[in-house]
Amino acid sequence: MKKVSLFVLFGFLAIALAGCSKEKSPVSSASSSSDASSPEKELVEIQWMFWNDLEVSTDLMTQGYAQVIERFNKKYEGTYHCTPVTTNLEEYYVKLNALIESGCTPDVFICNPGPNLNDVVAAGAAADLTPILKGKEREWYDSFTTGIFERLTYDGKIMAVPTNFAAALVFYNTELFDRAGVRVPETYEAWIDCCRKLKAAGITPIACSAGTPWCLSMLAGYFCDRAGGPDNLMKVSEGTGSWLDPSFKNGISKFKELSRYFQETAAGDSNDQATAAFYNGECAMLVQGSWAIGQINGANPGFEAKCGVFSFPAIKGGADPNRMIVKTDNLVMSSGTMHVDACIALMKEFTNDESQKYTAEVAGKIPVTGVAFDLNKAPKQLGYVQRILEKSTGTLGFYNESMPTTEAGDTFDNAMVDIFLGSCTVDEGLQKVESYYKKNIWK
Repeated sequence: MKKVSLFVLFGFLAIALAGCSKEKSPVSSASSSSDASSPEKELVEIQWMFWNDLEVSTDLMTQGYAQVIERFNKKYEGTYHCTPVTTNLEEYYVKLNALIESGCTPDVFICNPGPNLNDVVAAGAAADLTPILKGKEREWYDSFTTGIFERLTYDGKIMAVPTNFAAALVFYNTELFDRAGVRVPETYEAWIDCCRKLKAAGITPIACSAGTPWCLSMLAGYFCDRAGGPDNLMKVSEGTGSWLDPSFKNGISKFKELSRYFQETAAGDSNDQATAAFYNGECAMLVQGSWAIGQINGANPGFEAKCGVFSFPAIKGGADPNRMIVKTDNLVMSSGTMHVDACIALMKEFTNDESQKYTAEVAGKIPVTGVAFDLNKAPKQLGYVQRILEKSTGTLGFYNESMPTTEAGDTFDNAMVDIFLGSCTVDEGLQKVESYYKKNIWK
């Protein structure tokens, strides 16, 4: 994660804290407040924190979120009002954690599953939603896809509500593939051959961001899983395995080899810049989650017709090639909010039929409820993603989000950046992760 200057951070906090009450008391896990039923009918103000600019972003999912806030404020005009607090993704968790530490946690905020949500829960900043979801809002709970709360549950307590679901795959430019005379690769060897032919045809094979480390570590994590399967990550987390295992070295060596086919500016490019290089036709492929569909189609609507999707290739002699990296975007309610009813109303607005249909039919992401939607209205890429998911034999999270702590994930991210930049070898990079685990995890 990028470092944030104190000046920028304090400026953000000054804005975010403007409506922060120092009199907040913890939310009861057994009931919700009646913040809309006071005789005075005072307007209840809440904040929602998000990692993108709702006003200027061309990303279709972000635009959908903006519409949710607009509908909510109109629907509950005079009763509830939500003010978004936004920042960029790279700085999001630094600023969120600063607000949590200051005692001014936003009423509702977005959060990734894994260590980031672990930290929020461990800090006591997340409200237990179980009594609400399995109590008076049982019908709402039953509307969600079976199993969707698994990574959001701690000791039997549901601590977040998902808004959408996405899978990581390889997007490709069908026109550039045709020009170079290459086909969709199913194996790593075929993928390298594809890259060689694209490069020989004067086409940059892959767009990737090393300036946004999780982009690199997502790619590296896929290679680790394709090489060694799910047991390896589980073993190192439990202290029964080693990051120096041959399968990790095999996977990361292939990651390093593939990185030779990234765009020349990959070291400094952000995720947005790398994605733009793809949808502007400067690179033939992009390894990203299906959340990129809304970003691609929102910025360049004409690109949809030539944007194909394929599953991350297999490694010969490796593990199951049909496992998919997946993740959800999730809403957390602050344990300190004084306005539970307003927060629940907002979270329900994100997951109602109108919002979930938009998620699929416009933004190209997968709904988290059983809502019926018209696949013919949805972006073509969503149909490709769904067909790939139908063949999936299992799922995994981001590698850096599947480790015991955020620091462990950061260590993995940084090691992958160092390997890509050539400042260390594959063995040296994996030794950095191994050393961190020995010192901090395997105690």
